[in-house]
Amino acid sequence: MAKPVLLVVMDGIGFSKTGLGDAVTEANTPTLDWMMQNCPMTRLKAHGGAVGLPSDDDMGNSEVGHNALGCGQIYSQGAKLVNESIESGKMYDSSAWQELAKNAKDKNSTMHFIGLLSDGNVHSNISHLINMVKRAKADGVSKVRVHALLDGRDVPPLTGGQYIKQLEDVFAELNDASFDGRIASGGGRMKITMDRYQADWPMVEAGWKTHVKGEGRQFASAIEAFDTLVAETGVTSDQDLPAFVIAENGEPVGKIVDGDSVILFNFRGDRAIEMSMAFDMDEFTAFDRGAKPDVCYAGMLQYDGDLKLPARYLVNPPEITNTLSEVFVNAGMKQYAISETQKYGHVTYFWNGNKSGKFSEELEEYVEIPSDNVSFDQRPWMKSAEIVDALIETIKGGKYDFIRCNFPNGDMVGHTGSMAATIIGVESVDIGLARLKEVCDEYGVTMLITADHGNADEMLEKNKKGEVNVRTAHSLNPVPFIIYDKDVKYTIKDGEYGLANVAPTVVKMFGLEAPACWEESMI
Repeated sequence: MAKPVLLVVMDGIGFSKTGLGDAVTEANTPTLDWMMQNCPMTRLKAHGGAVGLPSDDDMGNSEVGHNALGCGQIYSQGAKLVNESIESGKMYDSSAWQELAKNAKDKNSTMHFIGLLSDGNVHSNISHLINMVKRAKADGVSKVRVHALLDGRDVPPLTGGQYIKQLEDVFAELNDASFDGRIASGGGRMKITMDRYQADWPMVEAGWKTHVKGEGRQFASAIEAFDTLVAETGVTSDQDLPAFVIAENGEPVGKIVDGDSVILFNFRGDRAIEMSMAFDMDEFTAFDRGAKPDVCYAGMLQYDGDLKLPARYLVNPPEITNTLSEVFVNAGMKQYAISETQKYGHVTYFWNGNKSGKFSEELEEYVEIPSDNVSFDQRPWMKSAEIVDALIETIKGGKYDFIRCNFPNGDMVGHTGSMAATIIGVESVDIGLARLKEVCDEYGVTMLITADHGNADEMLEKNKKGEVNVRTAHSLNPVPFIIYDKDVKYTIKDGEYGLANVAPTVVKMFGLEAPACWEESMI
């Protein structure tokens, strides 16, 4: 009988290449250090082509990372998926685009675009927006309004003005007697609209009031709003800017009203689901929407396949099949998945190939520990202790063959830009590893330690002038893969591996046959 396996995902903890702002190395991590020195270990590629993104200049993220970890394969993802759809023309041939464009043209109404205005390639890419705006004009749409969420997280902080100018320049070229394109509203991504896992509905409500109702502080232009709010608030990242509304003569230039078409152009699903619920669901109680406008709404992708949300979408998501969870269910093996709210969807929905349901109610158990609704730099330990408490009881129970968990600290605290807090976050994960190591020894469990991408390993960066700035985005660095087992000696084969090689390795440990479409095992 194969030993149970515990897979620990240390979210956002990688290997620094520069040593600049390396909170992982700065942290006191005796357990992780010991494992790296004494256990079989390799470094996994967790970005670019290894997780289905367009190029190795593209940062990995938790969503595509957990897709790859959970399915043992590499699928076209995110920006690459949308790029392919635009290049092939499939996006504009889709029934959703055809319906939205026809609706705006026939009713002489407005086509609205809501989304993250950056080229970070994690949630969105401004090039996709610009392409759609140009196509809208070509298809006879006469009025376009953009509701721009500002980034400073997947791109350098306080670069929002550059993206605003880029879009305004496009409008300046396109606008004529037949076409009127403008930015209508905006705000920082961590202030409005882009909540996830229903952790902070007031964020979404604030976005609804800003984008849909046109309620909020008014400015003559988006660049005026950006410059003024940065100066007044002193924020160090665009993501924290307050909401704003563009107005003329006291009237918002882009309310969303009956008859309009609306596209949420983010391709990543976790922070697009809640606004999609507000637009698409008739029975909705998260906040008072007021008189919900009767619009034609679509997402860039369908963000939740089980909930069919949204009903209309421009690009078909990757059809991920033959996941690790399916292999285990088909073998009659029991699985347990746990994290706190911030990463719960990653060990369930994303792990299972963008499917929110279980493959087997009898063989799978999912546990969500509610995250604290505070800035993570104020509580950098997050729920690591509670996750470990639950894991220890689960391991002692001896019920499950495969157990997986995610510690969000390295990623979520890393995104705050606080080096001191992130060091504490990494140390909290190491304390958890020490406790898990002890229980794995006692109950005969093999523990695998990895990460989905880097972040805490690169908290600072140099700009083109050689100045050192705070970095809040993911890194392009490799991540660890460690096998800890006090009884069984494993050997990792020589080779270059990525996150998709983890699932085949786990299956081989259990003596199961991996699907032919999977990557190779590392042992």
